Amino acid sequence: MNKYEAEFSNIVRSFRKKHMGKGPSKITTTFCKNWAICEMEGNLSPVEKFMASASEGKQALRAARTEMVKEMYRRNPPKEMEEFLGCKFKELFVDIDIDRDFGMSIFVFDEDIQAKFNL
Repeated sequence: MNKYEAEFSNIVRSFRKKHMGKGPSKITTTFCKNWAICEMEGNLSPVEKFMASASEGKQALRAARTEMVKEMYRRNPPKEMEEFLGCKFKELFVDIDIDRDFGMSIFVFDEDIQAKFNL
């Protein structure tokens, strides 16, 4: 992870903390063409971990940590990311493995950020 990817990780952590109350404990970002791929560990709060001990809780958490996160980005466009990268945010793909507390977010932008930052 280079300095641009590391800074993007910090922006993601800050955005999630601001809008969700907690950011991941570890984020690793990789720029690939017009994607910023973020691998995230330590996403769940202690209460969410407790909820995950029940099957119904696990299903509710997965829905919240995927669909609701995407909705959060639609309602609160990530201007900080756009300003840092100098391009427009287009779409977000999200998934999480509740048992491992490991998530992936793929941020799609309107320009080739990999080429832009010479990676």
